[in-house]
Amino acid sequence: MSGRRALAAAAALAAFVVAATAVDVALRARAACLQGERWLDFAAHPEKRRAILDARLKTRLDELERARADGRLGADAFARESGLARFERDRDAAADAPERAYVWFESAADLFSPPQTRWSVRGRAGMAQARELWRRQRLARGLPAQDYRLQ
Repeated sequence: MSGRRALAAAAALAAFVVAATAVDVALRARAACLQGERWLDFAAHPEKRRAILDARLKTRLDELERARADGRLGADAFARESGLARFERDRDAAADAPERAYVWFESAADLFSPPQTRWSVRGRAGMAQARELWRRQRLARGLPAQDYRLQ
């Protein structure tokens, strides 16, 4: 009887691990797909992206200013951290939104499947949309847009 219990416990544990892994992968695919959609939205509305990035920078600078006022941050550290925050804002503002959308959708479609979920299917559809937008953007800039360059 004890052997049967051990076998049943092992089977239940294995089933739990498989189910937990499937849920984890599906949630990761969902997060990646939502990030891809966010970057596609940024490609369509660059002013929205700039406003979000500026608000994030302002929040970070306010946190740093409070830390400096409380004495938790020295002048050198404040200058370094605020410069880093500005650099990150500028880097994200200069980022190629369709390219980032494509990478996020690719993650949802390829990295986080199997199991095949609606998010991985949505990621594949988003990849095609982002790739086409990226291709058009490269052509508008006078850059080569062959498929091998877009992957």
